[in-house]
Amino acid sequence: MTSTSCPAKVALVTGASSGIGKETGKRLLREGCVVYVAARRLEKMEDLRELGAIPLKMDITVEEDIIAALERIESNHGGIDILVNNAGFGMYGSVEESNIDDARYQFEVNLFGMARLTQLALPAMRKKGFGTIVNISSMGGKIYSPLGSWYHATKHAVEGWSDCLRLELKPFGINVVIIEPGAIATEWADIMLDPMISRSGHGPYRKIAQSLAKAMRSLYDTEGSASPPSVVADAIVKATRASRPKTRYAIGKLAKPLIFIRQYFGDRIFDMAVTSRAK
Repeated sequence: MTSTSCPAKVALVTGASSGIGKETGKRLLREGCVVYVAARRLEKMEDLRELGAIPLKMDITVEEDIIAALERIESNHGGIDILVNNAGFGMYGSVEESNIDDARYQFEVNLFGMARLTQLALPAMRKKGFGTIVNISSMGGKIYSPLGSWYHATKHAVEGWSDCLRLELKPFGINVVIIEPGAIATEWADIMLDPMISRSGHGPYRKIAQSLAKAMRSLYDTEGSASPPSVVADAIVKATRASRPKTRYAIGKLAKPLIFIRQYFGDRIFDMAVTSRAK
């Protein structure tokens, strides 16, 4: 059940300075959408501006930034039709050695910022009586890995939050879609690894941290081992085109097999599968 492309639809993509967000902005422009792209680094979105997107400076943890962005969009175009909640990052380190304020910030970026943006965007969507909200979770929202407790906690939360939101918004004609990327060739691993080593690479968890870092670098530095961001952008566009999109799209290297193992083989087998990659 797929409609044509979306001329005149208004899209907002967060975390658009690189990776999945940038590729999604490009794909939605090609679909004919009016595309607003948001990130903390305006200069990183200049290429999107040249393609026709409208860049907005937004820190997803700053309410004033969110309000200013939505006021501009609603003033110019009456509100958002497609919201892609992509902003996020991965905080890794042992539970024992992770600063609780860092853990709170992980939730502020990956969950609460997205939730607040969605809350404030919903009245205009409900008034229109249609829309699509795409929440970027991760295969990490269905599985787990050593030293990833706070990151996985946020993505598991995104999954449950999105499921509830989907039921709440169905009567208003608004679709809620969860995207679960696997290993994607973005800045994610580079941003995650150095802080992880700083937290846990020299103390009692150093063996796990060093092994995990080695495995992650091998995965993300080997050509073809991680999927390009475009595969996720394509799934997002597919969901926004559909009148009745799937509730979830597991996309990219390792996503479907790891989720399958976790779901059907149980904790002990999955524990062995994950720890074997970090040896």
